[in-house]
Amino acid sequence: MNELTGIDTLLIDLDDTVFDFSKAEAVAIRGSFEDVGIEPTEDLLSAYSRINKEIWKELERGEITREELLVERFRRLYEERGIGLDPSVVANIYPERLSKGHFWLPGARDAVIGLSKFCDVYIASNGTAWIQRSRIETSDLETLVKGIFISQEMGANKPSPLFFDGCFKTIKSPRSRCAMVGDSLTSDILGGKRAGLKT
Repeated sequence: MNELTGIDTLLIDLDDTVFDFSKAEAVAIRGSFEDVGIEPTEDLLSAYSRINKEIWKELERGEITREELLVERFRRLYEERGIGLDPSVVANIYPERLSKGHFWLPGARDAVIGLSKFCDVYIASNGTAWIQRSRIETSDLETLVKGIFISQEMGANKPSPLFFDGCFKTIKSPRSRCAMVGDSLTSDILGGKRAGLKT
């Protein structure tokens, strides 16, 4: 690659685009369940992952708040599985465990370095700010990009146009020369298209 035709700014999603969130989630959720005395079987972990994805879609649609999401995903799991424990306990443990580190996706770090030679690269992430910041700080990602936008700090989640409006208070390129890169059709791609970006 020696040029990015017509693009001088990239917004790149963090989880499952640059960092392997699935791996980080699995490590954190296993430890969290063990901490409260629940055996983290593959079936239970699969059910949690399904419920968590569903509830993040609800957040994207504005049907639930971030604060509600943090406990509600465990409440639904406990209800579905007949677990008679207080879901707020594991809900408080899990973010601490999740914030402890990062796992790069294969080739992602090299891709960010390579892309930054041709354009301004920013990270654009939905997520809880202190968790995302903590994970980023355990890596050298912040030194590789021009800036980092996190939805909780922006006051809006992707795909909301308000999220992207906030980004362009910092980004000086016209939107027509900016692209959004990410793994989610409903968050990254739809949000980017609505905001007038290439995707």
